[in-house]
Amino acid sequence: MTFDLDKKKIQIHKNNEVIEYDILFSFDSIDTKKSYFAYTNHTFSSDGRKKIYLSAYNPMKLGIELENIVDEKEIHMIQNVLSEIDKASKNKGEKEND
Repeated sequence: MTFDLDKKKIQIHKNNEVIEYDILFSFDSIDTKKSYFAYTNHTFSSDGRKKIYLSAYNPMKLGIELENIVDEKEIHMIQNVLSEIDKASKNKGEKEND
C-alpha cells in the first residue's frame, strides 16, 4: 500500500493489482488517537451510487496499516463528522446561490 496525504492519493495492492484511490477528506480523533480518511476510485455500485470507503489508521505506529471501523463509538463519531460535512456543504451551496 502506498499512502500520500499530500497528494491526496492512496494505492492499495489487491490480487496482484494496484488500485489507486483519491482521498476525499481526512480527520483525526483525539478520543481514539486514530486518523480517519474517506477515499474513492470513482467506481459505482449496482444502484448507481459512487463507492466511497472509510478507514482508520494509527498515526503513532510505524507504517500505515488500514483498520476496519467496527466499534460502535467510532461509527457514531464518524456519522457525526459526516453529518457536519454534509451541513457545511449545503450551507456553502446556499451561499453560492445567493
